[in-house]
Amino acid sequence: MGLDLKGLITKEKTTLESFASKVIAVDAYNTIYQFLSIIRGPDGMLLSDSQGRVTSHLSGLFYRSINFLSLGIKPVFVFDGKSPSLKAAEIERRKQIKKEATIKYEKALAEGNMEDVRKYAQQTTSMQDGMVEDAKHLLELFGIPSIQAPAEGEATAAHLTKTGLAYASASQDYDSILFGAKKLIRNFTNSGRRKLPNRNTYIEIEPEIIDTSRVLSDLGVTAEQLVDIGILIGTDFNPDGFERIGPKTALKMIKENGSLEEIEQIQEKLQTIPYHEIRKIFLEPKVSDVSEIKFGEPNYSGIISYLSGERSFSRDRVEASLNRLQKSTIKRSHTLEQWFG
Repeated sequence: MGLDLKGLITKEKTTLESFASKVIAVDAYNTIYQFLSIIRGPDGMLLSDSQGRVTSHLSGLFYRSINFLSLGIKPVFVFDGKSPSLKAAEIERRKQIKKEATIKYEKALAEGNMEDVRKYAQQTTSMQDGMVEDAKHLLELFGIPSIQAPAEGEATAAHLTKTGLAYASASQDYDSILFGAKKLIRNFTNSGRRKLPNRNTYIEIEPEIIDTSRVLSDLGVTAEQLVDIGILIGTDFNPDGFERIGPKTALKMIKENGSLEEIEQIQEKLQTIPYHEIRKIFLEPKVSDVSEIKFGEPNYSGIISYLSGERSFSRDRVEASLNRLQKSTIKRSHTLEQWFG
């Protein structure tokens, strides 16, 4: 579901190049889901290797990692741990959506409606056994660090920005702001040219950056009040929110009353929601205690061996992309030598 704050948030267009030399904490699960949704064949099916194992996530990680490292960006991928029990309802809701999408996918396939086939196939996206291990292995070969969070990956990613180990958190979800990320980058891992669903039209998706301190200042609220606004709208921990309360109404209510407890008209419904626990999830999250982030050098032969030898990737394409990375690394090194020479 994700938190619907788009009507309230001030976003600035930016470029990937602007994050050169910066450490970016990436919401790994959010990113892998994007790759699994977007990287598919004409029939909507996921890409797979000679043994039938899914490779769409590896394809996305490979080419994005090449792109990031070529630009001098330092990504660190943060993986989810155990979800809070309050997220059970949202997880069940997502499962139901996938079941319904599967039925629609099979119907569209039988009718030969390939546009709908692809659309509904994307909606069936789910993580499968081994995908996280696949991703971590490929990242390790690239020298890109990964962090295992104890709970929500977004919380640990946000924590890295608060401790100064990362410049920003990268995710499509606005929840990162409620977790306290100093800066949030959206469209970080899916920027580029994309086809609009059911239309023969393409758009250019550009990265956007959100400064949380500016958001709070513009809205005239505190971080604690922003969490209360999220609860009114609906979070992953109370997905239904409050009936007929959208972002603008929620903001108005909190600014006029100060907190959930002071809004008279919601008190009956409020008693059915564990709002104290939800506040604690966002304001006092369980996070990984990270004191240092270490980056390594890409293992070029290891990447070729893994992707081409084990996972059926085209050796020519893998080598061509790695050559591009190597050339950009050498060029950037020479530029730095000239600058400091």
